[in-house]
Amino acid sequence: MIWFDKDLLSAPTELSCEATYWYVHDKVIGTAQGRGTTWFVQLDGLQGALRHYRRGGLFGKLIKDSYWFKGWDKSRSYQEFVLLQKLRQANVNVPRPIAARVIKSGLFYKADLLSERIPRAKDLVGILQQGPLSEQVYIAIGQQIAKLHRAQVNHTDLNIHNILLDDDQVAWIIDFDKCYEQSGEDWKQSNLARLKRSFLKEVERFSIHWQSDDWDALIKGYQSANQ
Repeated sequence: MIWFDKDLLSAPTELSCEATYWYVHDKVIGTAQGRGTTWFVQLDGLQGALRHYRRGGLFGKLIKDSYWFKGWDKSRSYQEFVLLQKLRQANVNVPRPIAARVIKSGLFYKADLLSERIPRAKDLVGILQQGPLSEQVYIAIGQQIAKLHRAQVNHTDLNIHNILLDDDQVAWIIDFDKCYEQSGEDWKQSNLARLKRSFLKEVERFSIHWQSDDWDALIKGYQSANQ
């Protein structure tokens, strides 16, 4: 089963989530390593990021990329595809979803997602290793997180690896696998607390240029967007 945005997809639908297709047509322009490989591919007018869903942790060493099939609408790629569409409609800066694929085999399935690669963007870790950011940038980051929360979306892995800045200092939020819509308000503070721990962690690991005043600016932006 494949879901796609016909206005963005320039490849044959059934091959859009195949890395080999992009290699054969010399459209792979880069890769990134995380839990698995992300392939950056060139489409007409934009770049895409193709990701195959893989498990993490100890269980992932036994079953790398298969998931229990509970219905097409419960699959991870479909849910992320739809969530990105909803966030775009809510004016949150997230990648445009291009195509999602699920391959069912018996009781299990494998999944892939092709989404937009944000042009000329780097994650906060890489940027903060080079130097500090201004108060206005942190305010803008806080405002994007506030938009995310107003849309009632819980980003379960909100950390500074998943926040990007492009050349115009525009903030983007990425990686919505296993994220979901949630009612209520209490969880939002937990989201923010997780993000703050991420800053503190990377100060220790990578000596990023960050201090408590930067967090105050981020919260200032968050609160101003909720007024």
